[in-house]
Amino acid sequence: MLPTSIRTKRRRAKGQEPQYFLVCGIVICALMASLILVGYVWTPYDTTGMSGQDKFLAPCLAHPLGTDNFGRDLLSRIMEGAGSTFFIALCVILIGGIIGTFIGCLTGYFGGVADAILMRVCDAITAFPSILLALVLIAVFGRGTYQIIIILGILFIPSFARVVRGEVVKQRNLNYVASARLMGASHMRIIFRHILPNLIPILLPIVSIGFNNAVLAEASMSYLGVGVLPPDASLGRMLSESQTYLARAPWYALFTGLAIVLMILGVSLLSEGLQQRRRKER
Repeated sequence: MLPTSIRTKRRRAKGQEPQYFLVCGIVICALMASLILVGYVWTPYDTTGMSGQDKFLAPCLAHPLGTDNFGRDLLSRIMEGAGSTFFIALCVILIGGIIGTFIGCLTGYFGGVADAILMRVCDAITAFPSILLALVLIAVFGRGTYQIIIILGILFIPSFARVVRGEVVKQRNLNYVASARLMGASHMRIIFRHILPNLIPILLPIVSIGFNNAVLAEASMSYLGVGVLPPDASLGRMLSESQTYLARAPWYALFTGLAIVLMILGVSLLSEGLQQRRRKER
């Protein structure tokens, strides 16, 4: 049997390096997904139940992550808060991704006046700082989970639209598109059956970056007090509340911030691992 070092060298020589990013991403995503899914149906304690005698308990067997300033179990709160953050980020990406991709495909393929107008609208949206524009829209439409989803979803449309439009402009003059036109395929069929599938490798990193930005945006909104309304748990608001008690209960900020970091890190590593694997398959 060959030594481990020789086997490793031969494996790398064949272009089969261990997928460290992919494995780590899968493990972290599976951990967070399990935490979120279980949190939707069961939590160790009532997430809104308060107990004066259990305030600021350090991590122990009864409360593995400790308790907060109201005596609420942090593990239960983080499970619910991570679920809320994931739900909002997923909905934001679906709204921004679907609408932005649709706009990018149409404007990139047809061009013309509609392309100029829609791209100028996207430029106008991206010209303002996203957080500032979100705060203005929240002041107009009010606070709440669904308001945050709609507002952030609208703000994420331009990023998808611009990337997709640029790629469609490149693809529309290639030979396979010209062949589809000669065979009588309609414009919609060419766009959504021929061009769009070729954009999937480009959309994958955009979706992962967008998801992470949506997580941070939701956490930022909740941190500023204009996100998920209490008594529902929110990682951003929990992180904001924990600042006051850093000296007395450092675990409060530590575990809440760690949940946000793991959610973002897992998606980033998974996306990078999938891209590496796709490049090697080529």
